Amino acid sequence: MKRTVITVVGKDTVGIIAKVCTYLASNTINILDISQTIVQDYFNMMMIVDMTGASKDFEDISDELELLGTEIGVIIKTQREDIFDKMHRI
Repeated sequence: MKRTVITVVGKDTVGIIAKVCTYLASNTINILDISQTIVQDYFNMMMIVDMTGASKDFEDISDELELLGTEIGVIIKTQREDIFDKMHRI
């Protein structure tokens, strides 16, 4: 399994979850876990996804999600789970 951590942060607006999830589904990426909160007017979402069946490589998906974030006014970061774990172990 190719587990990946995706974070989405920005001002809350209608459709953030829908647009991110639509992108993931259209690229055959399965959502394993999702958590989202809104603090005052700020949206924060963290997802763990399985990219085993992804129709594109990691770098393309990461770049496209970053572009999608720019289009909808949020910051979207994509990290491989093993890198994320190593960064947060210290």
